[in-house]
Amino acid sequence: MDVKSAFLNGLLEEEVYVEQPLGLEQKTLGDNVYKLKKALYGLKQAPRAWYDTLSQFLTKNGFTKGKVDRTLFRIQDGKSILLVQIYVDDIIFRSTNKELCDKFSNLMQSKFEMSMMGELTFFLGLQVKQLKDETFISHTKYTRDIMNKFGMEEKFSVKIPMNTSVKMDMDTDGNPVDQTRYRALIGSLLYLTASRSDITFVVGVCARFQSAPKESHMTAAKRILRYLKGSQEVGLWYPKEGGFKLIGYSDSDYAGCRVDRKSTSGTCQMLGNGLISWFSKKQNSIATSTAEAEYIAAGSYCAQVLWMRQQLRDYEVEEKEIPIMCDNTSAIAITQNHVLHSRTKHIDVRYHFIRDHVERKDITLEYISTNKQLADIFTKPLCESRFEELKHELGLIELT
Repeated sequence: MDVKSAFLNGLLEEEVYVEQPLGLEQKTLGDNVYKLKKALYGLKQAPRAWYDTLSQFLTKNGFTKGKVDRTLFRIQDGKSILLVQIYVDDIIFRSTNKELCDKFSNLMQSKFEMSMMGELTFFLGLQVKQLKDETFISHTKYTRDIMNKFGMEEKFSVKIPMNTSVKMDMDTDGNPVDQTRYRALIGSLLYLTASRSDITFVVGVCARFQSAPKESHMTAAKRILRYLKGSQEVGLWYPKEGGFKLIGYSDSDYAGCRVDRKSTSGTCQMLGNGLISWFSKKQNSIATSTAEAEYIAAGSYCAQVLWMRQQLRDYEVEEKEIPIMCDNTSAIAITQNHVLHSRTKHIDVRYHFIRDHVERKDITLEYISTNKQLADIFTKPLCESRFEELKHELGLIELT
């Protein structure tokens, strides 16, 4: 559902005054101004005032607010639950009992002017297809739009977004290209990574050269578009079956950046058979070994896993000893060694955060062979067969 003119419902706590609107001045009032009771569009307080008003209304009617995600509201009626997710003036809600959905709709319409959209099919650029035993999320329409925007309709498609032989650098001798157009392309692709985890790594690599893009960088970015042209219908698949176990995967590509020789961390989280979180990021410091690069990747990823565990508690799902799968035995050994010897004492203390949580048994760092490491796709370019294999394992399929 959608709230009409949402910000105009927000009650103000501060004193805010506005001049008399043009064309509606009352001459008898002279230079008097209006004191606002509710927010107006354009006020910096408007979003916060709207959220506070809505939050207070829902909590007064029996809803509880999420401890991690403060835009999540939950109410329970016997064995049935209703979940409400707020994004500014757009609201997604779902329940195990349809009667609760109807009650919530009536409750909101009694207080605010609403537009009832019906079943969720389109939200913030995401297309949602709800089937009996599965849900499919994609960016098909948005992908077509950026194809048209950057003139790629007539170009032929490719099977992988980046060739394994490509090693991108600053290309100081290359011909410069339009910086504004290059940044616009990278920005469009970054938004697309919200559902297309298969391009997360390559888009991140191309984004490193926005300050002085050259023809070689533009060619690499346009290759991503050519890859997307042949896979416009691909999206994330969430099956009903497959359990509800949270598993993390952590990997790194040692000294993969040719510019400063820093490593790239790649991680993802699976909840059952569904991919729910992922990122690819260049590390802040240079690692002196493969083990160090893997350890830093796992250490920084630990915080994300713990945050997800807290998030799941809002849905009354308790996860203990969450496994993080790593394909480096030396990195695993470091987490179990509480003596900072000469080989690890130079590593920044924040990455040793993972040791404490391994000892507490909040997480476990477990070994997995490289050919089963799902995070491999977030650290480096892959050959077509390996790339397609990991796409399938991550639940990236084409809905036909």
